[in-house]
Amino acid sequence: MDKTADYYEIIGVPRTASQDEIRKQYRKLARKWHPDVNPGNAEAEDKFKEISQAYAVLGDEEKRKKYDQFGHAFEQAQQQGQAREGEDFATFVRENFGQGSFAEMFGDLFGNLGFGQGGFTTTGGRPGPGQRPSRRVPRRGQDVAQDLSISFKEAIQGGDRNFTLEMSDACPQCDGLGGQTAQCTACGGSGASKSRGMFGMASACPQCQGTGEMITSRCPNCKGTGEILRRRRVSVKIPPGIRDGQQLRLRGEGGRGYFGGPDGDLIFTVRVEPHKFFERRGDDIYAHVPISLTESALGAEISVPTVKGRAKLKIPAGTASGARLRLRGQGAPKPGHAADSGDMYVEIQVVPPKKLSQEAHKLVEQLSEELTEDPRADLPDEL
Repeated sequence: MDKTADYYEIIGVPRTASQDEIRKQYRKLARKWHPDVNPGNAEAEDKFKEISQAYAVLGDEEKRKKYDQFGHAFEQAQQQGQAREGEDFATFVRENFGQGSFAEMFGDLFGNLGFGQGGFTTTGGRPGPGQRPSRRVPRRGQDVAQDLSISFKEAIQGGDRNFTLEMSDACPQCDGLGGQTAQCTACGGSGASKSRGMFGMASACPQCQGTGEMITSRCPNCKGTGEILRRRRVSVKIPPGIRDGQQLRLRGEGGRGYFGGPDGDLIFTVRVEPHKFFERRGDDIYAHVPISLTESALGAEISVPTVKGRAKLKIPAGTASGARLRLRGQGAPKPGHAADSGDMYVEIQVVPPKKLSQEAHKLVEQLSEELTEDPRADLPDEL
């Protein structure tokens, strides 16, 4: 470390920075430069030690005050708290940051990266491609996501769907390991490297990658991949009123668990196909219904389709195109409350006759003479 380097510049904060700002910036740098994140990188080790030494001063209010007052003349006193050559890193942290500070400072950092006494471990779900589960401990299988396309009618009325799925799954013969295993000869099954490095921290065994086991022969069932394609028959119940985008979870129907662990879940995201007549908005249903000129003028009672069958709709006299009439309780069932439903809104479209007989034409002419009301009377004359 450059003995003239400014600790504030090393951490990357101004001299007016609060303790919380210094702490946050240090944690960010520690994540980037930690030797276990950069194995074999001597520059990263030096950088991590440099920022740790700087934080040992700036992270302590008393030491920081002395550093601000005396500058690098304080270095001699600060060095008394530095880790001595070959000293265990935990001792260095305890002396410089205080008892219990190690877990507080690095807990989320090491937890996220998977550091542990036995090397790297995964934290739930199935390992990614090319990874093996560390240790033979029960592990939950992964959740499997799948889109489920259903008709508009199924979404309203509910029902049962049966189909076959094909999914990538852990090989049951080798439990996803890829073959027969034996205790790692390099670490004796501990999963940790015997070399502790300059900070006295155990890293994952390079031969078994921290699992404590070695593959001795390839699994004939999965040919060493640890995965197989599995076909399975699935039944799913669709509740009445389910909406587009809602999810259905089938517990235990997902990926196979490892080493006796529980299976994951199968999660369906529902995709409802549109209907040519009905439109759903929340739990309400909307539709356009045409009526004749005479029904518009004189009023009528007509039969209209709803999601629950035909229903009577009263058309008041003088109803114009664009009018919206409501049928209470004729909407979609509310999810989880099938007995309760939304409403249906009918938007009226007045349709003039396309053909008139000679007699009908005369009657319409007579009607126009009788109807003196100007429908455009309220239109403006100019801008």
